[in-house]
Amino acid sequence: MSKNLLFHLDTDPMPSVFDTVVAYDGGADHVQGYGGVNPDNVTPLIEGTIFTRPPKEKKHTAIFVSGSNMVAGEELFKAAQKNFFGDFRVSIMLDSNGSNTTAAAMVALLEHASDNLKAKRAVVLAGTGPVGQRAGVMLAQEGCDVVLTSRSKERADQACADMGASFGVEMTGAEASDPETTAAALEGAQIVLACGAAGVELLPYEMWKDNPTIQMMSDANATPPLGFGGIDMMDKGKLYHGKLVFGAIGVGTLKLALHKRCIEQLFTAHDQVLDAPEIYALCKEIIADKGGW
Repeated sequence: MSKNLLFHLDTDPMPSVFDTVVAYDGGADHVQGYGGVNPDNVTPLIEGTIFTRPPKEKKHTAIFVSGSNMVAGEELFKAAQKNFFGDFRVSIMLDSNGSNTTAAAMVALLEHASDNLKAKRAVVLAGTGPVGQRAGVMLAQEGCDVVLTSRSKERADQACADMGASFGVEMTGAEASDPETTAAALEGAQIVLACGAAGVELLPYEMWKDNPTIQMMSDANATPPLGFGGIDMMDKGKLYHGKLVFGAIGVGTLKLALHKRCIEQLFTAHDQVLDAPEIYALCKEIIADKGGW
């Protein structure tokens, strides 16, 4: 029986140890990592995956694209697939900086906790980063009115345009560079996500505890200070002042389970392409299978 071989293509100089461990836990029999991979040097690696095993065995070979730079990951992901043709292809997944799996876990937990996300106003603080952009896409696909914020409105607008071009969704950019602009961006919001850099508080406790419209909050930051002041990273659907809150570790257990499920999925067929929409769908399946999380 053929071994499940995962070729880990990382845009950083050294392949991620985290991604390697999860790949083995997800069902890979062998993981071969390559660092410093880019569109200019990826073709020989892809050819090695598609021209070796016969069609019936190709499902046992898969590619995982990662790295700390999401833009570089997206470019590599597209470049790798340009080498596929006919049945000469293998399954491939993109999860640079853990962005797709983290975003999917954040949004799927909110979707499960809510009767309906459609038409809710969702504000993604620090939404121009990898997790924020992908979370915004998933919220928009659920029918939310999504606002991505940045310290620069121009940068927020560009992120919305980029995600719209990639996934066909509409989002609005907004500035959130100080308490005044942040408060303006949050006006009327029912859902708030904090997707900023580690150790950066995006929304102090005093700014959200008495907010009359916020219903649900989710934070991606597990390094103190957290993205939301006054919460705990372990929160998993905890109520604060009538608001349902998920901390980074409360989200992280689902994110890790999802990452493993995605690796398993890669080896079910030779033509899987796992990006934000597909990874989000798998996350919802996990929650449905367990009857919650």
